[in-house]
Amino acid sequence: MKRRTFIQNTALATGTLSLTGFSVLGNYTKNTAAHRFQLKYAPHIGMFQESAGEDPIAQLHFMADEGFTAFEDNGMMERPVQVQNEIANVMKERGLTMGVFVAHKIYWDSPNLASGNKDYREEFLGQIRDAVEVAKRVGAKWMTVVPGHRDLRLRMGYQTSHVITTLKQASAILEPHGITMVLEPLNFRDHPGLFLTESPQAYEICKAVDSPSCKILFDIYHQQIQEGNLIPNIDSCWDEIAYFQIGDNPGRNEPNSGEINYKNVFKFIYDKGFKGILGMEHGNSIAGISGERAVIDAYKIVDPQP
Repeated sequence: MKRRTFIQNTALATGTLSLTGFSVLGNYTKNTAAHRFQLKYAPHIGMFQESAGEDPIAQLHFMADEGFTAFEDNGMMERPVQVQNEIANVMKERGLTMGVFVAHKIYWDSPNLASGNKDYREEFLGQIRDAVEVAKRVGAKWMTVVPGHRDLRLRMGYQTSHVITTLKQASAILEPHGITMVLEPLNFRDHPGLFLTESPQAYEICKAVDSPSCKILFDIYHQQIQEGNLIPNIDSCWDEIAYFQIGDNPGRNEPNSGEINYKNVFKFIYDKGFKGILGMEHGNSIAGISGERAVIDAYKIVDPQP
């Protein structure tokens, strides 16, 4: 029996349905009067497993029950096809929009796309073709791309040219499917030596590639560490940003756990009319169910007011 059918039947049989806005269902108390978030925040598998249990499908239902309208999964490419299909069915049932997944092997310690090596380029393009099939299966419109490590034997101009050439070829693969790869600059502290680190650099590359299938993933956590000046940089890059990710600094946990004024940042993004996804790519600052509730409450606090 499907989980939702079981829950509904159990609730009806045991009288757990309530007019107060809450009902006890399975491992957690379902909020039947879920908060309506103004922005499309996307949790990930594992974020609410203490509340919902380890089953990824149950976690998706929990996210929807709490008012979230999107979901992201960096590891979607590695999941069995059957699981991908199950996740897609639940997202459709619960009105969840699929966010990013990582589209390719990332070279953290050695150069690949920046090197201009044709074998690395063909490897990457093959992975993008595979990622298209996964995206179509799960209804994803965005996939994360990280160009990898710098080539310390080449000047940055040459490296940039090599990356642009590869991304133009990848865009030609993605454009017919209406899928966008989002380039993610990463900070020097957590990922030293990477080619792509700052938002102006990503902006320059996207302008050169000149494709609707090549845009920026602006990770607020990474860019707070790398460059700061968040709102002005978001504004300067706005026409090339297709996706945001979230994490406070220090700690890479939920908003209000660190130094970033997320209330102001989210208000700016909301006032600009952003309709896309903001991925909750962070940990929980407090362990257990109480910590998971603290994450949800934090988003209610910083969510813009209409």
